[in-house]
Amino acid sequence: MKKTGLLIAACAALAGPALATANYAEHAGADAVLKEVRERGLDVDRARQLLAGAQRKDSILEAIARPAERTLTWAEYGRIFLQDSRVEQGVAFAREHAEALDRAEREFGVPREVILAIIGVETRYGRHKGNYKVVDALATLGFDYPPRAAFFRKQLIALFELERHAHIDASEITGSYAGAMGFPQFIPTSYEAYAVDFDGDDVIDLVNSPTDAIGSVANYFKAHRWQPGLPVAARARVEGNGYVAMAKKGYKPAFTLDQARKNGVVAVACDDDRLSSEYCFEVSNDGLPGSTPVAVLDLQGEDGHEFWLATDNFYVITRYNHSELYAMAVLQLSRRLADALEADQP
Repeated sequence: MKKTGLLIAACAALAGPALATANYAEHAGADAVLKEVRERGLDVDRARQLLAGAQRKDSILEAIARPAERTLTWAEYGRIFLQDSRVEQGVAFAREHAEALDRAEREFGVPREVILAIIGVETRYGRHKGNYKVVDALATLGFDYPPRAAFFRKQLIALFELERHAHIDASEITGSYAGAMGFPQFIPTSYEAYAVDFDGDDVIDLVNSPTDAIGSVANYFKAHRWQPGLPVAARARVEGNGYVAMAKKGYKPAFTLDQARKNGVVAVACDDDRLSSEYCFEVSNDGLPGSTPVAVLDLQGEDGHEFWLATDNFYVITRYNHSELYAMAVLQLSRRLADALEADQP
C-alpha cells in the first residue's frame, strides 16, 4: 500500500464507525458544531441542512495527505509557479486593476507585485478557484480527518457565519480541497478576519470581486506585520558548517545578520561579483543593520544547495501558507512581475 493509502487508512481507523455515516448531520461530532452554531445566533436548521447535504470526498483526504509543499524540492516546486504565462497573466491583471493596486499600496504599504504574486500563485488571477464544494471539503476534513478535525470544524462554522455576512451560499460555493475560496483562496476564518470591502459596494466578495481580493490580500499582510521597505530575502554564501544548526531552526527569523555572519553565513551584496544575484542585501552604511532578524534557509535548487537569508517579511508570506517553498515562490514570482510591470510602462 502506498504511503498516502496508509495515512488515509490510519485516519479511517481513528475515525472509527463515524466514517460509515452517510449523513454528516448524524455524525457523532455534529452536536458540538450545531451547539456552537446556536451560540453564535445562526440558523441551526440551515446548518443541519448543510451538514446533511455535505458529501465525504476521498480525493480530499488523499490530497491533504500529500501536499506539494511537503513532498517536492524547491527546484520542483518552483517550476510549478514561475512560468512565463503566469507572469504575462499577472501583467494583464495589473493593467485591468491598476487603480485598486495603487490604493492597496498606499493604504496598506504592500507592494503591488507581492499582492499580484499571491493571487497568481493561488488561482492564476481567478482562473482556478477550485472545484470542490467548500461544505464538502470542510465536512470531510472536519469529521473524517482526525489529525486536524478541530481546525476544520472551526472553518465549517465560519462558513455558516459567512452566509449571514458575505452573501455566500454555503451549499453551492466551491473552492480548494482545504476549503479556501475566491481569487486569494481565503479559508473561512481568514475571510471573517481579514477580508475587506475594497470596491465600496457594501459586500465583501472574494469570489467575484478582484478589487475586494486585492484589498483583502494587502490587509492580510498588513495585519501580519508586513514592513514596507524591508527586503524579503537574499542569496547567501556559506563557509564551514555553522549554517547547518541555523537552517534547522526553520524559516522564522531567530538570528541577526551579525550572528549569521559569525557562523559563516553572509548575504550576497548587491555589488558582489562572486555570486551575482538580484536577490541581495545592500551592505553599505545605508543598508540593513547587523541587528536585522533573519532565518537561514538551505533549499534544494536546480543546481544543488541554495542558501538564503530571509527577513521578517519572508515570514509574513509564510503566514499565508506555512511553507518556505510557498514563500520563495511568491518572492520570485513577485520579482518577475515587478520587472515585467516596469517593462510594460509606456
